Amino acid sequence: QVQLLESGGGLVQAGDSLRLSCAASGRTFSDYHMAWFRQAPGKGREFVAVISPTGRSIDYADSVKGRFTVSRDYAKNTVFLQMRSLKPEDTAVYFCAAGLSMGSRSTRGYGYWGQGTQVTVSS
Repeated sequence: QVQLLESGGGLVQAGDSLRLSCAASGRTFSDYHMAWFRQAPGKGREFVAVISPTGRSIDYADSVKGRFTVSRDYAKNTVFLQMRSLKPEDTAVYFCAAGLSMGSRSTRGYGYWGQGTQVTVSS
């Protein structure tokens, strides 16, 4: 079992930055691909970013590439999502996920999920 707890969401203005954190506990953090997904009201859960167990392989959705940065801290068992130049369309609940499937952009690739943290970007 892996437990995931997101934090860092909030209400910001367009152009602002925000950093989300996801603290993992349970099984070995370094075994898992760690991903971020988001879900806007009335929409499905959308892939945002994923980082490999070693941290050497990273993938981003086109909509966030160049603005968001995913990283992981092995000492703290935490994965981060640094978000810059936020736009109103980034408004969503952001979820952290852990899985063993290599670089998956699908929710089916992840067996463990956090409860989500709300990010709201006003225009």
